[in-house]
Amino acid sequence: MALLDLASRQYPDRIEAATVDHGLRAESAVEAEMVGEHCASRSIPHAILYPATPIQGSIQAEARAVRYALLEAWMDQRGLDWLLTAHHADDQLETLVMRLNRGSGVAGLAGVRARRGRILRPLLAVRKAELEAHVRAAGIPYVADPSNVDARFDRARLRGHLAQAAWLDPQAAARSAAALADTEEALGWMADRLYAERVTRGADALVLDSGDIPRELLRRLLARMMRDTAPDAPEPRGERIDQAIIQLCRGRRVSIGACVVTGGVHWSVRRAPPRRSP
Repeated sequence: MALLDLASRQYPDRIEAATVDHGLRAESAVEAEMVGEHCASRSIPHAILYPATPIQGSIQAEARAVRYALLEAWMDQRGLDWLLTAHHADDQLETLVMRLNRGSGVAGLAGVRARRGRILRPLLAVRKAELEAHVRAAGIPYVADPSNVDARFDRARLRGHLAQAAWLDPQAAARSAAALADTEEALGWMADRLYAERVTRGADALVLDSGDIPRELLRRLLARMMRDTAPDAPEPRGERIDQAIIQLCRGRRVSIGACVVTGGVHWSVRRAPPRRSP
């Protein structure tokens, strides 16, 4: 609701709003109508979007995927250019800590991105408390989502612990995430150049001249070579790629995912032959 107010002030008569009602709580329909009524009072077009089928499986992950799919379709239908979401500095800190706990690399620790495709997140440097203060001062209606403190969810449990660590600075964490996002972009740019310069296509394999390439860039090049060799296969997780790189640097041959990779100075990536039926 704070983002809605700020955006409408910054871009009058140029925004629309949508609320996704996942149908997970009895109160959600009333809350969506509340947003619609507020938008009507500000002459902002508003739509309520509903999933075609009930949310199942991992509730928060599935709801997130459905939500963005609905919003993308709504944008296309309405001819809208950008989707703004209200992720803030406290969200960013939670994301960083969760990913640190999973052993994420640079890409993961870049956290929630300020821009991804058509999605913009302009409030990543702003504290949640500041946004709450804004809506209260402006008399804007808002809702405290009970799932934010529901201990069934990992993020909610983490949020409770972080609330007790007042020494942590979410805005500083947001600056670190932004710096890591810049680093990720630079590494991607460098990996693209190296791929063009060092990877060649043989008769049945992609071949990499691996000499003097730092490990992080080797990781990215190997992952891309495997994607290009077996685009229909699931991509191996980072830990498996790291283990494979150790063996490849020793000149050994490894099977990883749907590929067979031979190491040494020149790494060759081939699609693994189909397994024989017993």
